[in-house]
Amino acid sequence: MQAQEGAAALVMEQPVVDTGAMTVEAASDDALLPVLLSNVGGEAVVDGAEAARADEVRGLLAAIRRLEAIVEEETVALATGKKIDFDDFSARKSRSMLEFVRLMRARMHLGSEVEITEEIQRLREKLERNRSILEMHYDAVREVATIIVKAIRDADSDGTYTGREAQDGK
Repeated sequence: MQAQEGAAALVMEQPVVDTGAMTVEAASDDALLPVLLSNVGGEAVVDGAEAARADEVRGLLAAIRRLEAIVEEETVALATGKKIDFDDFSARKSRSMLEFVRLMRARMHLGSEVEITEEIQRLREKLERNRSILEMHYDAVREVATIIVKAIRDADSDGTYTGREAQDGK
C-alpha cells in the first residue's frame, strides 16, 4: 500500500508530455525519458461515458418505439374497422410525442446514431400511413354528414320555398 502511494506521488509530480498517455519520468537527475503509463481511471471514465450514451440511446429508442406502438395500434384499429376511442388515442399520441420531442431536444447529439435515425424513419412511415387512413376516415365522415344534413333539410322542407324540380325529386 505504501509503495503504491509513493509511486502515485512520483507519477503525479512528473511533468506531462502532450502526447496522449505518455508522461515523463526522471531516470536520473539530468535525463528525462518518456514512459508509457496505463491510464488507470481513464478507461472507467470512457466506459462510464459510453454507458451513459448507451442509456440515452436506449431511452430515446424506447420513447420512439412507444410512440410507434400507439400509432400502429390506432392504424390497425382504423384499418380493420374496430370501434376506437379517438380522444384516448389522441391523448396517448400527444403524451408520447411530447416525451419524444423533449428527449430529442435534450439529446440532440444522438441524432447521428444510425439506430435512432432508422427508428425515426420507421416512425415517420407509420405516421404517414396513420395520417392517410385517418384522412380517409374523415372524408367518409364528411360524406355521411353531408348526406345526413341533406336528408334533414329535405325532411324539414315542405317545398314552399323550393323550385318545381326539387318538389318533383329532380
